[in-house]
Amino acid sequence: MALFVYLVLFLALTRHSSALYCLCKDGVGDQALQKAIDYACGAGADCSPILQNGACYQPNTVKDHCNYAVNSYYQRKGNAQGTCDFAGAATTSANPPAASSGCVYPSSPSNAGTTPTGSPPGTTPGTPTIVGISPTSTTGLSGNGANLGGTNSELLLLFVLTMWLAIRV
Repeated sequence: MALFVYLVLFLALTRHSSALYCLCKDGVGDQALQKAIDYACGAGADCSPILQNGACYQPNTVKDHCNYAVNSYYQRKGNAQGTCDFAGAATTSANPPAASSGCVYPSSPSNAGTTPTGSPPGTTPGTPTIVGISPTSTTGLSGNGANLGGTNSELLLLFVLTMWLAIRV
């Protein structure tokens, strides 16, 4: 019986990360993806890695740049519910997108960096380089950014099993 408890404990401790990423959906048009980029970059995302010569500039596609921008925005907003929708253009995923070497997608608010205060070269300080209109959610807040399963449920299960075994012994 003790072996079973140790096995459950081992599995709970070695479980993969419960990180969530915000990614642009497949099948969404480039215009909608560009609106998502514009809003995310104008509202606090760190978009410097997707600028030319940035670590995440390649592959140079609207979809890949959208993935980075909306994920940066989502992480900087603390994975808050409703911050990964972009008028239906994005959704959360447990898996990061495939990225070019050197490109690292933030996986939590703690490694998303701080809001940049400087301006890119060639721009007027304090002036946003990309301006967009806030996308209106077509799906509301339900189901976006919430991670109700995962670690908490597993810890609860581990606790219940441990208590059950302790009572039986």
